[in-house]
Amino acid sequence: MNSVSSFVLTLSCSDRIGIVSAVSKFLSDRACNIFEAAQFNDPASNCFFMRVAFHTNAIELNLSNLKSQFNDIADTFGMEWDLVDAQKRMPTLILVSKLGHCLHDLLLRWKTGLIPIDIKAIVSNHLEYQELVQSHGIPFHHIPVTAETKPVAEEKLLILINQYKVELVVLARYMQVLSNDLCQKLAGRAINIHHSFLPGFKGAKPYYQAYDRGVKLIGATAHYVTGDLDEGPIIEQDVERVDHAMSPEALTLHGRDIESVVLARAVKWHAERRVIPNGSRTVVFR
Repeated sequence: MNSVSSFVLTLSCSDRIGIVSAVSKFLSDRACNIFEAAQFNDPASNCFFMRVAFHTNAIELNLSNLKSQFNDIADTFGMEWDLVDAQKRMPTLILVSKLGHCLHDLLLRWKTGLIPIDIKAIVSNHLEYQELVQSHGIPFHHIPVTAETKPVAEEKLLILINQYKVELVVLARYMQVLSNDLCQKLAGRAINIHHSFLPGFKGAKPYYQAYDRGVKLIGATAHYVTGDLDEGPIIEQDVERVDHAMSPEALTLHGRDIESVVLARAVKWHAERRVIPNGSRTVVFR
């Protein structure tokens, strides 16, 4: 009995008649079974977006063959597209500084199989989480960063990214601003998380600033990293109501919970190829 292989196809192109028909016929002609499909027509940009997950038990239909055979359709419609093995976990590198709530959450979800990532290494500019990371059997790399050593530190980071063949970089409360050059090299494959008080409450202790202003909603934003600080395409956001009875410490705890959940969702959706860039925005097939 042949084993079943699973693949995910994602694509975007100018909207026109026949795209869904062509993709469906391509798969049906090869006896592929579609088990999940989603599409979106964006009238603002006249762009069409699609994600299709499918099975096949044909041995000859490996990833390389499918990609080669799909090229003609992609060229006909001028598609930007990708086809991946759905069973392959995405090679991931995590960056962290001194705040560990997002790191702990990602490690738990990774360990229990809730997020389809393969954590290749964890990098930090501090040593707080070295023992924790190594206890999970994950390589830990300490790369200190100062204003003077930042170019060298980023060069070391890029070497690790290439060494581990990383497809996703997660900034799990990594409190260093990446250079424009590094942001460009990681375009579309680096995700950051921050509280949603920006741009109002910048700098240290934003939850204390929010407390002083009597904020009634707190939240978090996960987005792709770009050279424009904290302004990359948004993947996921969430908020929670708070009130006057909460101390700054309580607000901080609530905020960190939201940050952890929002980052985990963004990482999961990216790893499952559910996020497709749409200019300064994203299409997310949840």
